[in-house]
Amino acid sequence: MSGVAESTEGPAVVVEHIAPDSASEEGGVTALLTLRDPRRRNAMSRALSDRLVEALEAVIADDRVHAVVVTGAADRGPAFCAGGDLDELAAIGEMAGDEGEPAIKAVYAGFLALAACPLPTIAAVDGPAVGAGINVALAADIRLAGDTARFEPGFLRLGLHPGGGMTWMTQRLVGQQATLAMLLTGEGLDAAAAERSGLALRRVGGEMPAAPVGDDGAAVRSPVVVEALRMAAHSARAPRDLVVATKASVRATAGLAEQSAAVDVEVGPQLESLHSPAFRAGLERVRRRA
Repeated sequence: MSGVAESTEGPAVVVEHIAPDSASEEGGVTALLTLRDPRRRNAMSRALSDRLVEALEAVIADDRVHAVVVTGAADRGPAFCAGGDLDELAAIGEMAGDEGEPAIKAVYAGFLALAACPLPTIAAVDGPAVGAGINVALAADIRLAGDTARFEPGFLRLGLHPGGGMTWMTQRLVGQQATLAMLLTGEGLDAAAAERSGLALRRVGGEMPAAPVGDDGAAVRSPVVVEALRMAAHSARAPRDLVVATKASVRATAGLAEQSAAVDVEVGPQLESLHSPAFRAGLERVRRRA
């Protein structure tokens, strides 16, 4: 395990490298990224967005990292990300002419970087994900919701138009009706509703730990983070190039109209994997069990 960009003085993204319980020769680690800004309940400020971009660039460049889990620090109770920084948004609103667009897009850069990550990404949501916090969760490939999770758009209540691609991302997951209910009627989703709607893959039950560190000094993680790390470990055990190629194929085939076109996308990387040492080792394991 290693820490990167850890700080108690302002917005930070704490990075830990978590090895799977049973490692393989081709395997690596999962990077656990924790958004941390206790004073703002992990609100997505420009500074926190910059730290998230930096953390993602570092883990993508690190060949040991095969998967990414994103969560929020619970310094003042469960909180995934409490929306955008209101003071920063107010300052952007005071900018003249076209100055506001690059300023607000800089806040979006963090979750856009998460959405573009070539590695598998899982958002482990405890506590509120508000406004831009929903965008961070939506940017991940998979969302898990702990018992305390709540997804609250909150834009109209502030007199603010949604941004960061929320209308597009949410419709892709839950459809237009549920998206309009969230954005125009203020209908938030708790963990159970997020699971039913498809916004989250599933709800993960269990109590939040009383303290982030146990009596033995080891980290104590919430049930949803534990489950996210368990899921990510499947990719962490596999060859990194195979994990990246599989995710790339899922993205490439998402908009195709015919199965035959998907076969054309998959055949190259599948043939390449058939020639890999990992496939030969996997085949040998299956044959030994037969």
